[in-house]
Amino acid sequence: MKKADIKNLSAGDIQNKLTEIRADFNKMKMSHSISPIENPIQIRDMRKTIARLETELTLKQQ
Repeated sequence: MKKADIKNLSAGDIQNKLTEIRADFNKMKMSHSISPIENPIQIRDMRKTIARLETELTLKQQ
């Protein structure tokens, strides 16, 4: 997700998206540990997206 897309979401939407992406991240990480996935860069991108969502959520809650 792009930063501009995240800024347009409400705090509740960010929270929902965060739980959804975290679940996908855990599944992808688990499947990568069992057998390497085709594009491991996706793991890094998801981790960065989670950080962006958490940062924006913190800013909206202040």
